Amino acid sequence: MKALVTGASSGIGKEFSIILSNMGYDLVLVSRNETDLKKVAKLCKGNVEIYKVDLTKKEECVKLFNKYKDIDLLINNAGFGLFGSFDNTSLNKELNMIDLNIKAVHILTKLYLKEMISKDSGRILNVASSAAFLPGPLMSTYYSTKSYVYRLTTAIYEELRRIKSNVKVSVLCPGPVKTNFNKVADVEFSVKGLSSNYVANYALKKMFKNKLVIIPGFIPKLGMIASKFFPLKLVARVDYNIQKKKEVQDEK
Repeated sequence: MKALVTGASSGIGKEFSIILSNMGYDLVLVSRNETDLKKVAKLCKGNVEIYKVDLTKKEECVKLFNKYKDIDLLINNAGFGLFGSFDNTSLNKELNMIDLNIKAVHILTKLYLKEMISKDSGRILNVASSAAFLPGPLMSTYYSTKSYVYRLTTAIYEELRRIKSNVKVSVLCPGPVKTNFNKVADVEFSVKGLSSNYVANYALKKMFKNKLVIIPGFIPKLGMIASKFFPLKLVARVDYNIQKKKEVQDEK
């Protein structure tokens, strides 16, 4: 069995890699950070290959697929966030985020799904976020990208069910996790984050039980419920206040 993990150099991706190696999977670890990939590879057992790539580029996504077509498990984990009001955030950073959080996930999911359907076997785990369920003022682009991943995966699930395919898809929607995400997004979560090891273990356990939407932790589940039962404008106002607390204050 072989698994390909994007964003494998740190955080949840790193934990996915270690856990899967202990389960006997051969691995392809993917990231832009070759140095950290090598460090993760040393923590893994069995056959491990590392692949340095910029997934924001379509041609690089296609090249990755063509090099590693024979994959039993694809984990689309690479992504990043950005904090700030929409009128003030960097357009270039947001477009890079869309390229990584949406376009790369879309391309790799499509290419590997077609391959898996032809073999009638395989799994895809797309990493979204509990952000997928909420409006996300002050992190609007990030929340929107994760909503895309959530909707795409759930739609594919129904398509696979209709054709009675043995290919399985799942989407992971964690809340705050103790990773390097906070530093990149320039936020501080007011809610204590779960450990990346816990989230990865929980996600894989539920994935292998064919769970479609995987939500570790109680608070993210509340967020999903609130998005369904409360008026959108109210949810947006509450969400804004929660987001505002994440803002990193400059030292005076």
